[in-house]
Amino acid sequence: MQAHNGSCDIAPSLSYLTCLMELLLDWLELDNLEDYLNYLDYLMWVFTPLIIVFILPFIIVIFLYLSILFLHVYKRKNELKEAYSNSIWDGARKTLATLWDGHATIWHGYEIYGLEKVPESGPALIVYYHGALPIDYYYFVAKVILLKGRTCHSVGDHFLFKIPGFKPLLEVFSVIHGPQEECVKALKNGHLLAISPGGVREALFSDESYIIMWGNRTGFAQVAIDAQVSIIPMFTQNVREGFRSLGFLRKNYLLIS
Repeated sequence: MQAHNGSCDIAPSLSYLTCLMELLLDWLELDNLEDYLNYLDYLMWVFTPLIIVFILPFIIVIFLYLSILFLHVYKRKNELKEAYSNSIWDGARKTLATLWDGHATIWHGYEIYGLEKVPESGPALIVYYHGALPIDYYYFVAKVILLKGRTCHSVGDHFLFKIPGFKPLLEVFSVIHGPQEECVKALKNGHLLAISPGGVREALFSDESYIIMWGNRTGFAQVAIDAQVSIIPMFTQNVREGFRSLGFLRKNYLLIS
């Protein structure tokens, strides 16, 4: 190459893009295109773990907002009201449940065992372990809608109700933030209710250890006593390994066995 001074102006026989490529190869000290492709392959090998750790959770967030966008479009389609006899939102819940169930199968190979223990009708309190990202619970809700024809009410953290745009999604899928009186009321009305006693406390950390970090959160037991319903424990294998979070596990936890 003639452009010893790092300029493309003195090589009129070369196209501008070809000249830039040659300059890039010289700068990277690569002799040919094969070395350049090998260099790209090396970069992909280095950055793939970072992509998996940091990019994939954002895909879940995008999927959530696409679900919210669907609800807004669905609400505007007044002609769909007559398609479902019970509620205008039944069709929307089933549609989103189908999408999330497909995501569960394709992305994580999600399978659920013991769903027959969830009653076909009547109340029950479901207590589950909170992973770094509780996507397994989203999948569970989708399965219950599709296979049981029921909407599982959920107790969510206060910060969920402050996330921009999340209100329609929370309302359609019956997410509440408590208090105990509201939880008891939902159960006495015959609904399924799911609670994660560990909540965000368990979600802050992710490793191979499954420490139950409930602290003094035993209100769910009082809810079950007041509503006189049975408790169904639920656990998802590999939920902590599925999504990693940064930080060190604090030792001020209470181990419940």
